[in-house]
Formats: sequence, C-alpha cells, structure tokens
Amino acid sequence: MRILAVDTNHELLIHGLRKAGFQVDEDYISTKETIEKTIEIYDGLIIRSRFPVDRNFLSKAKNLKFIGRVGAGLENINQDYAKERNIILFNAPEGNRDSLAEHALGMLLMLMHRLRIADLEVRNGIWLREENRGDELMGKTVGILGYGNMGKAFARRLSGLGVEVICYDILNGLGDDFAIQVGWDEFLVRTDVLSLHTPESPGTRGLINSDFINSFRKSIYFINTARGKSVVTSDLVLGIQSGKIKGACLDVLEYEKSSFENLDQDKLPNDFRYLLKSDKVILTPHIAGWTIQSKEKLARSILSKILDWMEKNG
Repeated sequence: MRILAVDTNHELLIHGLRKAGFQVDEDYISTKETIEKTIEIYDGLIIRSRFPVDRNFLSKAKNLKFIGRVGAGLENINQDYAKERNIILFNAPEGNRDSLAEHALGMLLMLMHRLRIADLEVRNGIWLREENRGDELMGKTVGILGYGNMGKAFARRLSGLGVEVICYDILNGLGDDFAIQVGWDEFLVRTDVLSLHTPESPGTRGLINSDFINSFRKSIYFINTARGKSVVTSDLVLGIQSGKIKGACLDVLEYEKSSFENLDQDKLPNDFRYLLKSDKVILTPHIAGWTIQSKEKLARSILSKILDWMEKNG
C-alpha cells in the first residue's frame, strides 16, 4: 500500500508505517491542487488540517482506502462522501485529551485569579493587591457541554479541587465518577463555569449566541477549547459587557483559518479587538491539545489504528 503524508507529525508515525511495509511519500509543500493530480495513486492519506478534504478532492482519490487525521475532529473531511466511497476515517481524540484538559484548567485559574494581569503589573512596577483579589474555583459547579474524550478528561482534572461537575450531552448514559449527567434545564440552572467540548458540526456552529448565553440562570465563566466557529463572537462580547459572562478563556476563535494555522486577517472586526483589550479574557492560539506529549500520543494512536485495520482486513 502507498500512503501520502501532507502534514508533518511525530516521526514515529512515518517510521512505524514504513516499518510495517507501507510505502510512504511525504509532501508538505505542494498545493492542494497539485496533490489532487496524483492522489489517485495512493491508498492512504495522512493529514492534520492543511486543507479541506472535500468532495472534489475525494472524487480524484480513486484508490483511497483510508484517511488518518492526526487530531480529534473530522470536520475538515467530507465524512458523508467518504462513507459513500467506503473510505475509512481514523482520528485520535484520545491523543490530546490530557493536554487539552490541563490547558483548560490552567486558563481558568489564570482568569479567575487574575494571574496574567497581576504578572504584567508587577513587571511594570505596579503593586496592586485589592484590585487583584481573585475568585475561588472551590465550591462552584462546572458544567461540561459535550461529554466525550475531551469533556471526560477535563472532569478528571477537576476532581479533588472542591468543585461539583455536571455534564450535558445529546447521548444518554455518559455520566461517571467524575461528572453527573443532568438534563438541560438543570444544566442551565446550576452551572457557574461552562466548558465547551463539542465537535464542529452544522448543529454546533454559532451555538454560543446571545439566546444561549442568557438562558443560564447565573453569570458564568466560559471556556472554549473546542472549535471557534461554535461561538458568535459579537454575542460573546455583549455577554461580557453585560456581566452575564464573568470572563472567557478562548483557545479557539471564530476567525481562525480552516487549517488552524493563523487568523484570517481580513476578518478581524471590532469584537475581536475588544477581546484583545479585555482583562476578562484569556487568549491562546489553538494550542490546548498541543504539547510535546500529545504530538507523540496522536501519532501513536493513528499508527495503531491503521495497523489494527490492516491486520483485520489483510
């Protein structure tokens, strides 16, 4: 079998595939259009998020049997058409869940205890204590929206911190020792800290809007380490300005390019400028799942899934 890798990953992935007998070609430079001209000769594709694997691309990949997406989500792949073509899709949400959970917790504590602000002030010779009085996480209820790999990992990190953790998911029976699954009405009433862990889909794009935000009984802290397009930024800003959102931790933004590698500089409105200046917002560049360890875990997971599939299918 011949595989094309179009995104760089941990070296163990390519090495492991070659050791298993695959011919692996690497092309991290050519455009999508150039790759489309030769994709028909490949049986497998390894990608992160460099370009969307859309219907047109898949129609040219006449011999493609599988795609290994080295990451959690599959939204950059036309999943319906891939299924129609009997192309197997591998992803690795378990690979970066620990990294993401730690990052989410770190951002939240940084926000609630004003660590970024206080650090910058001290570095500039400003010594303010009362103005930097923090807000304790202990005693609060953390509501996790979407209780899959990422949500569960975050719940585990919260154990022992004196918080109550509840979760809501469209699937039933997902509660465990770390989070109690509740109905939607109860979720809205009890949540003090909302952490979003849903995949990007037509149903989740623009999910966090003014109606959604104002449906919560209390003012809440908000964490988004999922997908930027799930949040209507202008409505989030209104929530911060009104006090309904006490503060926001944003690792992902509505304005990210589909590759996640940069912001779309032509689409950065005043709402984004507000986030940049607000002391109630913590921003990071889509790195919650981006650690030394997760890079290896993601690659190892994809390698294992491809090799298991090959063993079962000859």
